[in-house]
Amino acid sequence: MLNGKNILITGGTGSFGNHFVDYVLEHYNPNKIIIYSRDEYKQFIMANKYKEHKDVLRFFIGDVRDKARFTRALNDVDYVIHAAAMKQVPACEYNPIEAVKTNINGAMNIVDAVLDSPSVKRVVALSTDKAVNPINLYGGTKLVSDKLFIAANAYVGNRDLNFSVVRYGNVAGSRGSVIPFFQNLIDKGERALPITDYRMTRFWIDLEQGVELVIKALSEARGGETFISKIPSFKITDLAQAMLPGCEMPEIGIREGEKLHEVMVTREDSMTTYEYDKHYIIYPHFDWWKDRGNVTGTKVEQGFEYSSGKNNEWLDVEALKERLKKMKG
Repeated sequence: MLNGKNILITGGTGSFGNHFVDYVLEHYNPNKIIIYSRDEYKQFIMANKYKEHKDVLRFFIGDVRDKARFTRALNDVDYVIHAAAMKQVPACEYNPIEAVKTNINGAMNIVDAVLDSPSVKRVVALSTDKAVNPINLYGGTKLVSDKLFIAANAYVGNRDLNFSVVRYGNVAGSRGSVIPFFQNLIDKGERALPITDYRMTRFWIDLEQGVELVIKALSEARGGETFISKIPSFKITDLAQAMLPGCEMPEIGIREGEKLHEVMVTREDSMTTYEYDKHYIIYPHFDWWKDRGNVTGTKVEQGFEYSSGKNNEWLDVEALKERLKKMKG
């Protein structure tokens, strides 16, 4: 479905954007991939990385806060993937207005510009587990962002255009996540890996799974859905032992804005959540959804919660070692 299409990725120089470009160039033949971001140095590095594909990749300096600039970048674009955000919890807490400007106002700019665009057909916004029952500003801004993209479907009229959301937690090995943090300590010769809380669990999703879920949303969304992959859980203590067997694990206490477990589907969401073979979909609870076609999945039980602490699939120390080897390979 991406063959011959023009695709724009906001925040496209990040981990997701790089892997998305790799995946699309390997599996499809797009007409153009536009990297829309505000860091010219990262664009320079990415342009050199993909210099063999300079006929396909385009680099557009711009910020999602700047609606006029984003509107200019949308010329002839078919699909928009929104990955740009302020993501670091402490940075958002210390700079709340800046987080609002990027994560909320930026989402509003994208919605408005796309609704005025004659060419865009699909928009997929990347969300986070932190938007579920948020306890920090980052999660709060992403909750608002998700709501904006979902509600945008009420304004498309009869156009072939829809907005959907893809939700997952920290991607394994992505910048700012626990794996590179632990690895940095190991590389320095440390023999102890600090654990915030021995009970802590997380979901495991790699970049390829994240990209595949976005492509599924692009191809299957009818508008307003939130897509969530079925993925295994792991204990942070098991991850530490997988990365540095026999290491000491001092418990240092949970940080402000941090949760013990990642939650992707809440009990409240269970009323509109359906299960599929490899994913869940939370459907919108609006009057305009009832005319969008039949739902083919199986409705989850009321009160169902999809949490990393209550998962059916787990990675033990040995399984984590294998996954880590694949990441390095």
